[in-house]
Amino acid sequence: MRTLLDFERPIAELEARIEEMKRLAAEKDLDVSSATAVLEEQLIDLKKETFRNLTRWQRVQLSRHPDRPYSLDYIQRICDDFIEIHGDRQVGDDKAIVGGFAKIDGRPVMIIGQQKGRNTKDRQFRNFGMPNPEGYRKALRLMKMAEKFGVPVISLIDTPGAYPGLEAEERGQGEAIARNLREMFVLQVPVICVVIGEGASGGALGIAIGDQVLMLENTWYSVISPESCSSILWRSWDYKEQAAEALKLTASDMMGNGLVDGIIPEPLGGAHLDYDAASEILKAEILLQLDKLEAIPAERRIDQRIEKFSGMGVFVE
Repeated sequence: MRTLLDFERPIAELEARIEEMKRLAAEKDLDVSSATAVLEEQLIDLKKETFRNLTRWQRVQLSRHPDRPYSLDYIQRICDDFIEIHGDRQVGDDKAIVGGFAKIDGRPVMIIGQQKGRNTKDRQFRNFGMPNPEGYRKALRLMKMAEKFGVPVISLIDTPGAYPGLEAEERGQGEAIARNLREMFVLQVPVICVVIGEGASGGALGIAIGDQVLMLENTWYSVISPESCSSILWRSWDYKEQAAEALKLTASDMMGNGLVDGIIPEPLGGAHLDYDAASEILKAEILLQLDKLEAIPAERRIDQRIEKFSGMGVFVE
C-alpha cells in the first residue's frame, strides 16, 4: 500500500475519485472520458501547485519517503553488468555502502552509494544507511581502484549521517571521513556526486567531493538534520520545521549558495512515484556530465575541483 505524506492526501483523494469514476463507467458501460479528462487536468494542476510550493520541511519529508528509490534501485535501472565489490580489507564489509564496477550505456564506471533498507530486518542489515569507518574505507578502496583502471566515479549520497556509535569512533570514523575528503580532491578520474535522498553532515560529505555535485529536486544537504538542530537550539524536536527553514538545506538553497553545481528534476510528484522515469532522468544527467568532464585534462579537472571547494563559504579576515 502506498505511503502518503500529509500534503499528498488531496492528490491521492482526487486520484481515487478518477479511478472510481473509471471503474463505475466500465461496469455500467458509460462514456465519462470528457469528465475524467477534466479531472485529470485538475490533478496535474494540483500536483504542480503542491510541489511548487513545498516548505523546506516538506522537502525533507519527501527525501525520507519510505517508497523513495535508494542507491541499489537506481543502480539496477541505470547500470549494466554491475559487479558489487565488498570489504575494506581491514575490518569487514559495511552494508551501508555498496559499490562496484558497472557500465552505463556501455561506458565503464565505478558506482558507489549509501544504501538504506526497506523493512526492519533490511534496515538493521544496512545500519539505517549510516556507514561505519570500514564503509568509507571501502568506498575509498573502490575509488582508488577506479583511478587505477581509469574509469570515472559516480557517488550516490543518501544518509542521515555517519554511524555515531562508540565502536565506530574507536575504529576511526573521523579519520576515515577526513582521508576520503583529502583523497577525493586529487582523484585523477572524473567524479560525479549526486544527493538522491538525505545528505547529512560529514556522513554525506565523506563520498561527496566531486567535479560535479548534483542534487535531486526533493533532497536536502546540510551539516545537521532539522531534528538535531531543533534539539540543540530548543532542547526539543518540536521545532524541526523552523530549524529546516533556518538551515536552508534544499536543493534550490544549496544551488543559490553555490554549494552544488546543479539540480536534477524528478517526475511530477516525486521520484517515489516512478522509479523508471526518475532513473532515466538521472542516467541522462550522468552521461551528460561524463561527456563534459572527460573532455577536460586530469590536472585541470583536479585544479578546478580544489578551487571550487576552496571558494565555498564566507569569511572575514
